[in-house]
Amino acid sequence: MTTHTPAADAALAATTVLPVIPAATVTVSDLVERPGRCLPGWTAALTAVVAAAAGGWLLWRTGVLPERLAGRTVLPQAPAPRDLTGLWGAVLLLGALTAFAAGGLTRGRPGNVWVLTRHGAYQGSIRDTGLLWISPLLGRRRMDVSLRHWRSRAIETVDADGTPLHAGVLIVWRVRDTARAAFAIDDHARYLREQVECAVARAVSQLPVDDFRGSGPTLRDSERLGDQLTRLLAADMRPVGVEVFSAQPVRLEYAPEVAGAMRRAQVTALDARHRRAVLDDVLAAVAETVRGLTDRGLVQLDDYERKALVRDLTVAFYTARGPATEPPRK
Repeated sequence: MTTHTPAADAALAATTVLPVIPAATVTVSDLVERPGRCLPGWTAALTAVVAAAAGGWLLWRTGVLPERLAGRTVLPQAPAPRDLTGLWGAVLLLGALTAFAAGGLTRGRPGNVWVLTRHGAYQGSIRDTGLLWISPLLGRRRMDVSLRHWRSRAIETVDADGTPLHAGVLIVWRVRDTARAAFAIDDHARYLREQVECAVARAVSQLPVDDFRGSGPTLRDSERLGDQLTRLLAADMRPVGVEVFSAQPVRLEYAPEVAGAMRRAQVTALDARHRRAVLDDVLAAVAETVRGLTDRGLVQLDDYERKALVRDLTVAFYTARGPATEPPRK
């Protein structure tokens, strides 16, 4: 019978080699926008017109088209066809060619891109404008790539001190890589809105919104906060083909449940700063007065008399300056 002691168990654990499980690796999407195939629209339009004209001529040769309308001769008499089967085959072929040429005609608009697919696979993007011809066998999806802006709703978040805040952000962005924006994410616009909330939560939680005790960095520095939000959003949206130009805070205020208490704290801090500034000025004036009296030999003071003079001058100067803050008016 084998007995186990704590020392033996520790030695066994030290010598046991656990299997190494490889960590899951996240591969970045290899989707990259590339030009799609298209033709100038005038070539397809000309082909459709020529094919339609040739089909009409063949229909006239088969005798299908009427020679007289409303008692008037509109077409010359067609010669007797020798092989109707061949003529009808050519008519069908020209009709298919006309439909194929006309079905691919479309228009490219400035600020919009056609994203092409075939059986769900990406086939390229077309940024050309004007009349274009794209193969009707390809699926196409229009995507807006113009410069766009979006203002967020009031985002609920907290600062570094845990104070509830409401923040609003104005985002200027555009789609840079249509392949990634179309296939790397389900909805790039909704993903952007969700990333804005995450970026605001991360940026706002690093600093307090106000510093009542000193003059340290706060969230009131909108330029610094905007630069940080822009960097965070640009890094988050780059893998999905969206370029963020600017993310600027347009609203930063206390939540309603704490707004009253924070205003009172702000007023108290301002009053304390004012009182401290007044006291510093009074002490500087008292020191200058005592120094002037002793330097000119007007008085000879020992330590007790000096302290009494300083106390009396401080009270007199501080009283002459009036109250630090005026009481609130009713």
